[in-house]
Amino acid sequence: MSYLMNTYQKPDLTFVRGEGCYVYTDKEEAYLDFTSGIGVNSLGYNHNKIVQALQQGASLMHLSNLYDTSKDEILATKLCKRTGLTNVFFANSGAEANEGAIKIARKYSYDKYGEGRHEIITLKNSFHGRTITTLKATGQDKFHTHFMPFTEGFVYATPHQPIQITSKTCAIMIEVVQGEGGVLPLDIEFVQQIANICNQNDILLIVDEIQTGVGRCGSFIASDKYNIKPDIITLAKGLGGGIPIGAVLSGDKCKDTLQLADHGSTFGGNPLSCRVANIVVDEINDSFLTKVTENGEYFLNRLLEIDSPYIKQVRGMGLMIGLELQNVSNAEIRNKCMVEKVLVLTAGNNTIRFLPPLIVEKEQIDRCVEVLKIVLN
Repeated sequence: MSYLMNTYQKPDLTFVRGEGCYVYTDKEEAYLDFTSGIGVNSLGYNHNKIVQALQQGASLMHLSNLYDTSKDEILATKLCKRTGLTNVFFANSGAEANEGAIKIARKYSYDKYGEGRHEIITLKNSFHGRTITTLKATGQDKFHTHFMPFTEGFVYATPHQPIQITSKTCAIMIEVVQGEGGVLPLDIEFVQQIANICNQNDILLIVDEIQTGVGRCGSFIASDKYNIKPDIITLAKGLGGGIPIGAVLSGDKCKDTLQLADHGSTFGGNPLSCRVANIVVDEINDSFLTKVTENGEYFLNRLLEIDSPYIKQVRGMGLMIGLELQNVSNAEIRNKCMVEKVLVLTAGNNTIRFLPPLIVEKEQIDRCVEVLKIVLN
């Protein structure tokens, strides 16, 4: 009998440790992990510098934001220099980071224009989190059941079609690659049109980089590949390399929107999580990102070589890649890969989603592709 709530369907496996791109069961069976904890373990498992940081930080794991421990200030400085934005609020997760972004957008508009200008446009097929507010921000009907009433003030636009703003619009919130929705990169022209609409109408552009950021797509933030400068960026997942952390970054326009007591988080930006995140940000330098790009292109091309009637499309960016299937379910293929000791994810549009650790090597990519060939035939 399990005392855990029945919210996850777990296989009959128990993992006890990891090393690099592999995780090991209690029976010492090695599984090649192309999920990295849903994009979290960006530097793989048991990374020596992260382990050292955890050991060094054990004496001061938490103190609260009532006092300075310097680790958050150091990390904030690094993030702003890497993104070109101005200041940071630290949270504990991606959903919390997106909640913070929503609060900033609505307060910015309220301070400047008063009541009534509070709506946020998001895209259909998007995913922004599982809190009541971020569920409503998510543009997928399947998430809009059971938990009513939801937070109001969100409208949904169709990707790659003209965006219709109104006098109520305060922000547009997008993922440049819709991850949970099926690993769907947005067209650069469409994203730039959104950025222009925001600039021309004093509407804040929020880019949810929870999954795409911190090197996942081959640049530190995926927004850089679209030649845009968002007003707000949210980060989480890979930022902590396995330790929970989220971040809301704001640009010059809204850098002073949140004032004393406007927002807070008991655990947000604690010294342990920031110590580890500093290691991650330092490791993901230009040469590291070049390798992510090269290995991402290699992986994409290897997948395109697979000759199978079950493959509908291969798409992605960097080491965030989707394999859309037809005439077979993605869950079935995921389970068959698991039998072959390779772990992969599912996503919308009947897609297999690959989010390997960013340290993955070509030999490991080859192993994943070989397993897929076996499974798909």
